[in-house]
Amino acid sequence: MGRIFEVRKHAMFARWDRMAKQFTRIGKEIAIAVKAGGPDPATNPALRRCFQNAKSVNMPKDRVEAAIKRASGKEMENYDEILYEGYGPNGVAILVETATDNHVRTVANLKAIFNKGNGTLGNSGSVSFQFKKMGVFKLKPEGLSQDDLELELIDAGLEEMGEGTGENGENVLVIRVAFNDFGNMQKALEERNLTPISSEVEWIPGTTVQLGEEAAQEVLKLVDKIEQDEDVQKVFHNLQ
Repeated sequence: MGRIFEVRKHAMFARWDRMAKQFTRIGKEIAIAVKAGGPDPATNPALRRCFQNAKSVNMPKDRVEAAIKRASGKEMENYDEILYEGYGPNGVAILVETATDNHVRTVANLKAIFNKGNGTLGNSGSVSFQFKKMGVFKLKPEGLSQDDLELELIDAGLEEMGEGTGENGENVLVIRVAFNDFGNMQKALEERNLTPISSEVEWIPGTTVQLGEEAAQEVLKLVDKIEQDEDVQKVFHNLQ
């Protein structure tokens, strides 16, 4: 089993409280999941996924419960999930997932960040064609027969399986499926009593751009600025 292809990682949220940003992101994901499918994780797969991701970043249980309670209230903000596309320095493609209650604010902030970072915020479809939207599950590899598991999960839509890296640099088993098979894979793992460390929807680049260290740092500086915006959930790019 080889190492799965991963785009270059960098130190996220280096200039501010990384944990607070993660909690805010997951809190919005919980709000969206509860609004769509209700507050009971037994009947809401999206909410179960939020619980897994909350656990992966050590989000306290009381914070999770408070987020569910807020999302169940009548005065909770309605967040729209919007994908923005653009280019960073040296032609690096960037996708920005947002959850916002104010579209005008979000697009204005992102346009300013891209411009200051020598990038350009583009139109819908200008960048996303270079990526594939996929479900990504990360499991602890201990005690698993990867060859056997690979055969078992083919019917659930498995496209790629290999070694990867977790949030804290630990070794993980990475499973990827087409976006439309996300629910099938989640169900297949649950049936086998396998609880993922995390389960996310990610945009995987078809090809990557390789830059020198100085040029790469310019791109990553822009990515870091984008991630700091309050409406931004995740950022994807094709820098190797």
